[in-house]
Amino acid sequence: MSVVYLNGQFLPSHEARIPVDDRGFLFGDGVYEVTRALGGRLFAEEAHWRRLESGLAQLRIQPPPDFTREHVRALSERLLAENGLTGGEATVYMQVTRGAAPRTHAFPPAGTAATVYLAASSFQIPWEMRQRGVSAVTLPDLRWARCDIKTVNLLPNILAKQQAKEAGAWEAVLVRDGVVTEGASTTVMVVMEDTLFTHPKGHHILPSVTRDVVLELARDMQLHVVERPVRLDERPRWEELLLVGTTTDVQPVVSLDGQPVGEGRRGPMALQLQQALYQYMGVPWPVGD
Repeated sequence: MSVVYLNGQFLPSHEARIPVDDRGFLFGDGVYEVTRALGGRLFAEEAHWRRLESGLAQLRIQPPPDFTREHVRALSERLLAENGLTGGEATVYMQVTRGAAPRTHAFPPAGTAATVYLAASSFQIPWEMRQRGVSAVTLPDLRWARCDIKTVNLLPNILAKQQAKEAGAWEAVLVRDGVVTEGASTTVMVVMEDTLFTHPKGHHILPSVTRDVVLELARDMQLHVVERPVRLDERPRWEELLLVGTTTDVQPVVSLDGQPVGEGRRGPMALQLQQALYQYMGVPWPVGD
């Protein structure tokens, strides 16, 4: 039985209830964050908090008065403890919606209380998958024009992920006007001529926390990094294709649309970045890899 936090209360997950007129349920009117935890310690907690604050501000959602970084961190740490997750790896999910109100498209009356929900779950790194790589398919990027806001409105991502699954692939690589933007739930990075390329920040991609960490580590290792749009018609030049995210870490893609990427196995830059990221996170590198 897991314990969750909902609007000021810690309670068993099966007892957590929100009204049917909550705007997150009716409209997807809310934002969320997923933060990695290692040994009870929140990883990159400040960066996740800044992104959440930005999303709330851009959607003009007013959280409760006690909704501070320190308070949310304390809630997250208590959830990890309540669920026995302080000794290994876990994730903390947080969602804030505009609250419950009669269903109208315009904002509800001022003073409508936001809904705040947090939950913690165990997590294990799929080491074999990180080593052998995964397959992906390219799909049109049909999402809205503000992908930089981490909203709970994820239907296009869900449909893309399902289409990838039905094609026997692990991820969908999204393409807008011939340009690779990101994955359905990941940041996309491409290696060409020993240079790491990824889409620059803007309205068409999520400002991924792990993306920033990986790019900083790459620069620290003196790897050549270029933030510019990668075109799908550059595909013949791709030496490696990487997926990056909070629970994806650095995941090599070895097959795209049924064709091998590079030599069809994890490449040297993927290995370098994996080792650097896990060292930075304090995760032991597995024996034999």
